[in-house]
Amino acid sequence: MTRFDADTEEGRRELFVDAIAAHTERGSPFLTIEVEADEPPSADTGDEGDDEDEPEPVPWIQFADGVVNLDCTEDELDRANALLDEYAEFVVDELTRPEKAEGVNLRVAARTDPARVAEFVDRVFQDVYDCAPDYRAWIAAV
Repeated sequence: MTRFDADTEEGRRELFVDAIAAHTERGSPFLTIEVEADEPPSADTGDEGDDEDEPEPVPWIQFADGVVNLDCTEDELDRANALLDEYAEFVVDELTRPEKAEGVNLRVAARTDPARVAEFVDRVFQDVYDCAPDYRAWIAAV
């Protein structure tokens, strides 16, 4: 791979296809895609323990062995399920609600080609995580 980020729909989807190919060729354990944070973390205000200053977690998606893996809130899970209605070749493989963590881990089996996986991943970032149409995605691990 020669580039690791993109911020247009076409560019992101091409990037995701290239990353899936690199992941497959390398036989790596997984591929990780992250979204660029909207704002850098705020400067230290001196208020220790104030959770309101904590930056929001950056959305991420992993892909390995034909499975798309993501963490989400209950609201995001509802949006993910609505999106899955549009993608018959994507099926919930596993849904885990860890006791010591908030949210849900969703594993979706993708029985399709890399281009369709790339389209689905792009839609997850926009429709499930509410990313803007011009969000920047980064390949964090291949």
